[in-house]
This record gives sequence, structure tokens and C-alpha cells, in this order.
Amino acid sequence: MVGSVAGDARLRQRVIVVSGVAGSGKSTVGTLLASRLGQPFIDADDLHPRSNVTKMSAGTPLTDDDRRPWLDAVGRAARESTAVVACSALRRIYRSQLRHWVPDAVFVQLTAQPELVGARLATRADHFMPASLLASQYALLEPLTPDEGGLTLDVASRPESLVEHIVSHLAHADDDGEAPATQQPLKKERE
Repeated sequence: MVGSVAGDARLRQRVIVVSGVAGSGKSTVGTLLASRLGQPFIDADDLHPRSNVTKMSAGTPLTDDDRRPWLDAVGRAARESTAVVACSALRRIYRSQLRHWVPDAVFVQLTAQPELVGARLATRADHFMPASLLASQYALLEPLTPDEGGLTLDVASRPESLVEHIVSHLAHADDDGEAPATQQPLKKERE
């Protein structure tokens, strides 16, 4: 276990965006990370306007025009609360829009094989995002690039292990506060 970060003001004062496709574990990992860091948690899904929720519930993917006001709302909320945010942020342009509001945001992109995520979505009954939209999310997904400063993790590990890895990575970030973008496949753990 990585040591406590409760006293590390640098970590607690950063907006951390946990991103990825629907069903990748953003909310689960984000909630655990926020608790670990003592920061508020924002689920960007809660900030979608009703029109976006209706559209997705009907199986229609959102357009960039649909996402712009939503991403602005997410960015404003993150800036106001210095939170851990669960937000798909699938494309670089979406991450840039969030950085307009929070320039030093760190992105943690969760990745997984479509079969794993599809299986998760098939058992999820309490969410407006149907499994039928998963392919459209993967089609949009743009991996983090080194100049974006962030971390990419495969979700094959338990959420608690992912949080430990994120905390360790952030604690060892460069002195300028930027965490280099890296791919971090963790060993699959036994349940």
C-alpha cells in the first residue's frame, strides 16, 4: 500500500479526471480515489442535460455539439471543487475542453477489451447508457498522448489496486506537477 496522501496538499489540490468508455469503471475507481485523497467526487453523467440522457437512452450516440455544453458544465464543476471527476473524455478535443476550465487537470484513462466492458454493461441495469452504444464509444476513443500528461491503466486489476497505482504515480509526478502519460498494464489479480 502506498503511504497516506492526506497530508500531501499537492495531490489533494489537483483535479483528476478518470476517463474511459462506459463500463470501464470510471465511477468505481473515481469514487475510491476521491475517498483516498479526501476530495469531492463528481460523476459527469449527473451533469448531462436531459436531452443527452434521452438521446443516449434511445440508443443514439451523442454528437460533438451535444457534448460541448455538457463538457463545459463538467469543467466548471471540477474547477469549483478541485474534485476527482469520472468523465468519458474519449477524445483529445474533449480533454482539451475540460483543460480550458482546469488547465492542470490530470487524466487517468481506463482501458479494457471491448468484451470485458460489454459484459459489464450487459449486467448494468441502473444506467441510461445502453450496451448498444459501446461500439460508438470505442470508435471515438483516442489514447492519451505523452504531451497530455496523464496515466493509462488497464482495468483487469481490482479497482483498489488501480487506485493505489494512481496515487503512487501522482506522488512521483515530475516536480512541475505534470505526470507523464504512460501505459501501465497491471498484472491481473486473482479474485
